[in-house]
Amino acid sequence: QVQLVESGGGLVQPGGSLGLSCAASGSIFSIYVMGWYRQAPGKQRELVATISSGGSTSYADSVKGRFTISRDNAKNTVYLQMNSLKPEDTAVYYCNAQVKPTMTDMRRSYWGQGTQVTVSS
Repeated sequence: QVQLVESGGGLVQPGGSLGLSCAASGSIFSIYVMGWYRQAPGKQRELVATISSGGSTSYADSVKGRFTISRDNAKNTVYLQMNSLKPEDTAVYYCNAQVKPTMTDMRRSYWGQGTQVTVSS
């Protein structure tokens, strides 16, 4: 099995910064795209940012220029640095990874448990 464990959420004032991390562990042959999604109360889960195994990144328009996604392939970990946070960034943030558990397995999608980010004064 593959587990994704997130950390780093919390309460921050508008304009502040917060960093999230997500470590994958378990049976891992290869990790492909990793990403962050978020879900605010009453809204659908939305894509925040993704990063390929080679380091190519993409961002939602709402976070471009403020958030930075990165990864450490040696540690099977993906990070999200969030700057200039706004109240509308408040949500539960979920980590996602496309993982091939063994050489013969197909690629599967795994999710973390979610971490709350609250931006409020």
